Amino acid sequence: MTYSTIETSDRERLHELQSERLRDIVTYAHENVPFYREVLKEAGLSPGDIDGIEDCARLPFTTKEDFRVEFPDGLFAVDWDAVQRVHASSGTTGTPKIVSYTDADLGIWRSVMARSLASAGVTENDVVQNAYGYGLFTGGLGFHDGCEELGATVVPVGGGNTARQIELLVDLGCDVLACTPSYCLYLAEEMERRSIDPHGLPLSTVLIGAEPFTDPMREEIEAALGVTAIDVYGLSEIIGPGVSIECAAAQDGLHVWEDHFYPEIIDPETGEVLPDGEQGELVLTTLTKEALPLLRYRTGDITSLTREPCACGRTHARMDNVTGRTDDLLIVRGVNVYASQIEATMLDIPEVAPHYRIDLSREGALDRIEITAEHHERYEDDLTALETRILERLNAILDLTPDAITVVEPDTIERTETGKVQRVFDHRS
Repeated sequence: MTYSTIETSDRERLHELQSERLRDIVTYAHENVPFYREVLKEAGLSPGDIDGIEDCARLPFTTKEDFRVEFPDGLFAVDWDAVQRVHASSGTTGTPKIVSYTDADLGIWRSVMARSLASAGVTENDVVQNAYGYGLFTGGLGFHDGCEELGATVVPVGGGNTARQIELLVDLGCDVLACTPSYCLYLAEEMERRSIDPHGLPLSTVLIGAEPFTDPMREEIEAALGVTAIDVYGLSEIIGPGVSIECAAAQDGLHVWEDHFYPEIIDPETGEVLPDGEQGELVLTTLTKEALPLLRYRTGDITSLTREPCACGRTHARMDNVTGRTDDLLIVRGVNVYASQIEATMLDIPEVAPHYRIDLSREGALDRIEITAEHHERYEDDLTALETRILERLNAILDLTPDAITVVEPDTIERTETGKVQRVFDHRS
């Protein structure tokens, strides 16, 4: 089911729309944001130099550092009296990024979120339990407004309060649950402790995002809850959730709504634009934002793009599941690896549960990496043997030899009820 005819537009028409909107947004940013006026001047560009979407690669990048330097509102294109709402990033890695919305921006957000929900198979007849956090985090209100725009019933429970979450799922018979993948697993564990079988509930779909996850973790969620798990992607700086999502019909990559957000993949080291199919850093340009237009924003997320039509009939570019972040790259004794690669490698062993932590430390000039992982409850054999299997697999697949691997009992590693799960603990600084 498509929410808008633009979702199945031919590529030529989409290209024309993107070109028109890129010309407009570059002119708008140049006229209204002193930062962009300066960086375009430094790059030797004027708005008139941008003829079509193929010229996007000529524009300078916008980075997270630019948000820090221009904090709090130096990137705004409107005065505060035109700002209808403010959100912010978590600020877990430094100064939070303040993002603003005009009334028109909020309308676009509601529209792309309704489009996303419809792509995931949500209908106006569904009851959606929204377990993303409300407040400055964009997840809660993003999903909430999208559900109302679509006409679905929304249960605004927010993050945490697990006992209440389970009661509502049971008592209200919710069809759809929106939350982080790690919290899905936590809910499944808590249901089991309460002798509640989620397979007997009407719940059929979970919309998971806000943190990286691997296909093995998705399979764990689907098996534990008896649902289809749909990957949704967004980030506060661009708009929030609703930048892209998998379709329920194919689940073959996340459709990027290219009429509003133009995607590129670049080499993180050189900045060179990479062809479709190659993995690199996702760069996004907002084509319709008023309060906070962003040109070629480096997201830091590692993925790839394809522009081949999807089996569902949608023609917009699709991005692969985010496999890591450029700032989450672990470099240990010359080996470059992402936490998601470690996760995927370990979870290919059926006896390993999707709960783990990675501890990095330094002894003298040498880095150390220690991995702690839980085993599944059904595993009853020797823990040392399982530790050896994990070690051998990490070495064979990733050329990584941890200094220590410890397999622990289920429920040993701390769970997260709210916010994004932390997997990596770097003690080196």
